[in-house]
Amino acid sequence: MTADRPRRPAPVNPARALAVRVLLRVLHGDAFAAPALDSALQDARLPARDAGLATHIVYGTLRHAPSLQTALAPLLNAETHPKVRTLLLAGAFEKLHLGTPPHAVVSEYVNLARGARLAPPGLVNAVLRRVEQPANNLHELPEWLLAVYREVYGPYTDAVVADLLSPQPLWLSVSEAGAASMEAEGSRLVPGPQGLDRVELSRPLRETSAYRAGQAQPINPASLACVDALGDVEGLRVLDLAGGAGVKAAMLAARGAQVTSVELLARKHDAARANLNRLGLKADFVTHDLTRPLDAPPAPRVLLDAPCTGSGTLRSHPEIKLRLTSQAVQEMAALQARMLPNAAALVAPGGTLVYSVCSVTPEEGPRVVADFLADHAEFSAQPVPGLEVEHVPAGPGVVTVPVGGVDGFFIARLERRA
Repeated sequence: MTADRPRRPAPVNPARALAVRVLLRVLHGDAFAAPALDSALQDARLPARDAGLATHIVYGTLRHAPSLQTALAPLLNAETHPKVRTLLLAGAFEKLHLGTPPHAVVSEYVNLARGARLAPPGLVNAVLRRVEQPANNLHELPEWLLAVYREVYGPYTDAVVADLLSPQPLWLSVSEAGAASMEAEGSRLVPGPQGLDRVELSRPLRETSAYRAGQAQPINPASLACVDALGDVEGLRVLDLAGGAGVKAAMLAARGAQVTSVELLARKHDAARANLNRLGLKADFVTHDLTRPLDAPPAPRVLLDAPCTGSGTLRSHPEIKLRLTSQAVQEMAALQARMLPNAAALVAPGGTLVYSVCSVTPEEGPRVVADFLADHAEFSAQPVPGLEVEHVPAGPGVVTVPVGGVDGFFIARLERRA
């Protein structure tokens, strides 16, 4: 009679293993979810179904992190290792929000704990069997940030906060030929605000013929509204300040503008050039710190999409709400207040300056612009044209309402006296 062989550990689900690794980098490191997940998925080359599950777990866990942490708190102690906490957060999300059967959640995460050596399997078994939804109906936002949303959106607040918990849709600026190509490949396009399409892809975006042919560009409707706020730019010189990866520069160039994109980080110019080349468009690039004056000829149109806390993009960047502090808001507002006068100095007489931030905090939007206008009588606030997205007034500008997959942006249009 032979001795029993040790039982082989059950195989580890690659989607869940990848999701926990990414969450560990985001929750206990300094990584942002989108690039960390994108990089991990590219390296792993998971089948579409597994890639989708990993994406749901990462973003769902981050969106529901406050209530998940509350649910797990009575079952853990202060010394619980970050790897253990991260695995249990992902498992709790699946059990409480994703609809995975509880017995399957326990089995899968016990296997993952054992196979990847992330946590004691017995602890994972016990905690995931016992974890339950918190009794209180939490809003999944820090109290101070919830108060900001209530101040800005008033009666819209509950709808906005609830909408932030749903997956972010894909918005594309796509040509007629590109739309036909995507539909032929099995993608579904639904017309949306600002002339964009809300798209359900049949394959990864970079693998679509339309994207490869330069017929499609991802951009959120609220972000495009900042470009549309400049009005007709065909044939005009436009300065795209704090241009980042150049998506707005591409939208301006597509409208016939002569664009110069100014950005502090030279490496971002490389991404912008590559994207413009893909689209068959051109722009000039300048590397400059906009907290200092820029020696450049005045332009009839200037867009300053300033660096900000990103508090209007919590649906697509839910990790922000877990890191953001009121002190960070004050520091960012101070930075923006240094940049805005330098941007204004580049506006030709009779020209237009659009100031925007993808934040909804009053300090970063209305107060920055109001303080600027108080010191610069040559500028006046004007109505923001071309707005198809839902919005509410906010001092000298407007704030877009982040519902239906639209981000929250503050936008102000300022005109310089001729």
